[in-house]
Amino acid sequence: MGSAISIFGMGYVGSVSAACFAHLGHRVIGVDVNHAKVEMLESGRSPILEAGMNELVAQGHAACRLHATTDSRAAIHQSDISFICVGTPSLRSGKLDLSHVEQVCREIGTALKEKNRHHTVVLRSTLLPGTTESVVLPVLESTSSLKSGKDFAVCYNPEFMREGSAVADFLQPPYTILGASGPEELNPLRSLYDGISGATFETTIPVAEMVKYVSNTFHALKIGFTNEIGTFCKNLGVDAESVMRIFTSDTKLNISSAYLSPGLAFGGSCLPKDLRTLVYRAKEMDLTLPLLQSIGPSNDEHLERAVEMILQRGKTRIAMLGLSFKPATDDLRESPQVQLVKRLLGAGRQVRIWDQNVSLGRLVGSNRRYIEEVIPHIGPLLCSSVEQALDAAEVVVVGTREVNHETLRQYLEPQQIVIDLVNFEKSRRLGDHASYEGICW
Repeated sequence: MGSAISIFGMGYVGSVSAACFAHLGHRVIGVDVNHAKVEMLESGRSPILEAGMNELVAQGHAACRLHATTDSRAAIHQSDISFICVGTPSLRSGKLDLSHVEQVCREIGTALKEKNRHHTVVLRSTLLPGTTESVVLPVLESTSSLKSGKDFAVCYNPEFMREGSAVADFLQPPYTILGASGPEELNPLRSLYDGISGATFETTIPVAEMVKYVSNTFHALKIGFTNEIGTFCKNLGVDAESVMRIFTSDTKLNISSAYLSPGLAFGGSCLPKDLRTLVYRAKEMDLTLPLLQSIGPSNDEHLERAVEMILQRGKTRIAMLGLSFKPATDDLRESPQVQLVKRLLGAGRQVRIWDQNVSLGRLVGSNRRYIEEVIPHIGPLLCSSVEQALDAAEVVVVGTREVNHETLRQYLEPQQIVIDLVNFEKSRRLGDHASYEGICW
């Protein structure tokens, strides 16, 4: 036997969720202040135009599994799980409008005050990280006089449905994300999604909230990037479709998780140079490509954050582990680590450097010329061992993955501050050190 579900908000997300849950065998009550939407659902008609919805709503109505009402109190008392699917539009300033969410929470909380059995409230509305815990929970607790985690549960379950394929996206999502303050609170949701294909991730509420924004922002980024590349290609007389077809065929680096782990700024002899060349050529052609033009400044700003993290500690002696722009190379050209050292020296800090691949005597050609121009007196700063670099250091900056985890632990002192710029795997991370901080995690 299916679960009893109430869904607040019969807009796009809510009505599709209602029809699909009913299709999966659950008893669903749709709740909305709009009488026209309620009447349509109650008569077996879809309130939105979407492929497959007319059939699903008609089937749910015929099977008596799909109903609708304007009475939020009755819906709460006739269900065990409530989904909040009301809109969260932007105000003119860009700030999120939470008025609909807050109103629904007040209605649910008031109804829960009269209910004598446990209830689960699930947010599907798009909310900024922290909103569920800082806005939704207090409203529900204050209006119900009940305690979250004890008398009722609150979860976050973002949706990933696209208009035009929403039904298919609901039944075959890229993944299902269930956020809660504890695993026991997810039990009702697990049973609801038991027959849904794809991976399921159980996580905290703020992570679940943020994944939705990351997904949509990345989609926007991809569209903007592709359109700017297409514009650039067209103005050069290059076949943009062929370029993108070949580009997207690379699932090792291009269309993959590569380069999507937070860390230090990019550098090296290729990425900065090629980006600058492309942006300069676009300017020559009087093309405005703001997305591509912003990549360099964004990278510079990220390096600035690393510098400020170190300087704000107010310490003098710095150990820099790693100098080349990536592991297993001695290439120092446009290395963010080199720029970081230059900034620290300019700020009057004493810096010792260790990099197992960098020896001044072995550097030749453009690589040597670059370091002599940027940091001409770097020789005395280079150390032959991690131990030597760490000796008397107040701040230890980890700028390479090649530093041996156990060696680092062996020579680290409890009072030394560790700033991680490379995002070690959690098994190698020094999160248990007295003062550890990652640049953006």
